[in-house]
Amino acid sequence: MESRLDGNVVGGILGAVFPFEMTSALTTCAGCGFTDPIGAFAAYVHGMGTVVRCPSCDTAVIRLSRVRGRYWMDMRGTRILRISEGR
Repeated sequence: MESRLDGNVVGGILGAVFPFEMTSALTTCAGCGFTDPIGAFAAYVHGMGTVVRCPSCDTAVIRLSRVRGRYWMDMRGTRILRISEGR
């Protein structure tokens, strides 16, 4: 079962991969150029993983799953990911 959630829900799993606060990382969609923090994007969470989609054009900007202690990430839909170090 899949449910549409606020992009902030991916903060936990992205925090396991990146040592930065990822929900505030500015993300630019490769499909339409929309730019906003990941937390403002739509997240779909289901048994196979998580898909983060652009709220403007619905492009899948990040696909992420965790299988047997390994993370699999596809970021083809992300043109630019700007991460700021902690303040």
